[in-house]
Amino acid sequence: MKRIIRLLIAYDGSAYCGWQRQRQGEVTVQATLEKCLHTLCGHFPTVHGAGRTDAGVHAQGMVAHFHTSVGHPLAAFSKGLNSLLPPDIRILNAQEAATGFHSRFSAWAKTYRYDFYTEPVMLPTHRLYMAHLPGAFDPEPARQALGQLLGTHDFSSFERSGSRDLSNPGGRGAVRTLMQAECQPMTQMAYGWSLRLQGDGFLRQMVRIIAGTIIEVGQGKRSPESVAQILAAKDRKAAGQTAPACGLFLEEVHYPFSA
Repeated sequence: MKRIIRLLIAYDGSAYCGWQRQRQGEVTVQATLEKCLHTLCGHFPTVHGAGRTDAGVHAQGMVAHFHTSVGHPLAAFSKGLNSLLPPDIRILNAQEAATGFHSRFSAWAKTYRYDFYTEPVMLPTHRLYMAHLPGAFDPEPARQALGQLLGTHDFSSFERSGSRDLSNPGGRGAVRTLMQAECQPMTQMAYGWSLRLQGDGFLRQMVRIIAGTIIEVGQGKRSPESVAQILAAKDRKAAGQTAPACGLFLEEVHYPFSA
C-alpha cells in the first residue's frame, strides 16, 4: 500500500545549488534527500518540495513529501533519515499525510524572512546568514513602501528576468497576493533588520528583489512612493537590486487544517 510521508525540513543552503535536483549533477537539497531515502527505503522516491529555493537560500520550515510502500515506522523518516543526512539538513518532523496531500499544491501561503545588516563592518561569522548592505537605514520609509505591496498585484517588476515563458498565457501569470509585509529590527543584533513577507505564492527571486528595493528605500536611494510606480511598470528594470541569497529564509509553509 502506498504511503505519503510528509517531512518538515530545515537546512543551511550555503553548500547547495538550491533545492531542486539539477541535470548537471550539482549538489542540491532534493537530490541529497533522495539519495539518503534510497538507502533507507531501497528505492528512489521523488521528493516533492513546497517550493524551490535558490543556491545559498536557507529554510527553517520547508515541507516536502514522497510516496513509498515500505512499512518503516515514522521514526525512520526522522531520526533514521537524520542519521544518514549531512548535518546541514535536518528532518524536524515526519508524519503520514492524507490521500491527495501535495506539499506544493495543498499549501495556501508561504512566509519568507530576509535578514540584513547595515553597519560598515559585519562579523564574518554572520556572512552566510545575513546580507551585508551597509548604509544608514530608516525603517519608516521602508515600512511605507512595504505597505504598497500588500494585496493582489502583478509582480512582474519583482520577478527575475527570463524565469517564465511569457508566450504561454495560461495560469495566473505574475499576479500574487501579499498578506504580510513587515520590517523589524533583529532583537539579538544592533543594526540588524528583518523583512518578513507572507503571500499565496512567490515568483522566481521575488522576495530578494523586493528586499533589495525596500532596502534602497530605507537607505534613501528611492522614495516610498516609487514602489507603486515600480508595480505599475511591470518591468524588472524598474525595481532595485536583487539582494544576496544568504539573507533569505523560508520560515513556514501554511496549509489548511484539513491538509
